[in-house]
Amino acid sequence: MQHIAIIMDGNGRWAKQRGLPRAEGHRAGAESVREVMDACKELDIKYLTLYAFSSENWNRPEAEIDALMTLLDHFLDEKAEELDKQNVRLQAIGQIDRLPAATRERLTRIQEHTRNNDSMTLVLALSYGAREEITAAARSIVQAAIAGEIDPAEITCELFARHLYTADIPDPDLLIRTSGEMRVSNFLLWQISYSEMIIVKKMWPDFRQGDLFAAVEEYKTRHRRFGAL
Repeated sequence: MQHIAIIMDGNGRWAKQRGLPRAEGHRAGAESVREVMDACKELDIKYLTLYAFSSENWNRPEAEIDALMTLLDHFLDEKAEELDKQNVRLQAIGQIDRLPAATRERLTRIQEHTRNNDSMTLVLALSYGAREEITAAARSIVQAAIAGEIDPAEITCELFARHLYTADIPDPDLLIRTSGEMRVSNFLLWQISYSEMIIVKKMWPDFRQGDLFAAVEEYKTRHRRFGAL
């Protein structure tokens, strides 16, 4: 296994159960990110993709969006040096141009600083939506075809994948979703076509290294047939 993707769900409900503002749930979830990163490093997982902020999340109350962006900025500031020390490369996928300018600047700076790190790649899906990603890829291919750079008869799944945000990232072997919800929420729809899925009932702020290890052990019992026998 080389790639784990996680839908980090349940922050708001975790906070509500404790009578806390939703922002406190997101803040508590940041500790789970650290735990999962450490576990992936221990397991020698090369890619970890976290669904941090969806394109639909822009429809949330402005106060919550502001809190999420502030938390993201703090995470990037706090993790920048640590990522480099741990030889971890940071990548971001999604409609990054929709993020606040200061956040974009942080992302660009850290991605550039860590681009040669090779122990693991942490991929943050920010302002991300799979339908938007697939639409953008189709638009790019159509434009290339109109320009005579691509013969429509030669368009393949492999060519299409090269126009996605994840062109240089292998598809996830395992998709984990916390909080017990049974849906993929517009996340990596193309890339998870043959990913194994594990649903964990715990809310994301309660997810710890042991839960990641347990998910990986369950994954090892699966037989991936990719549509064959």
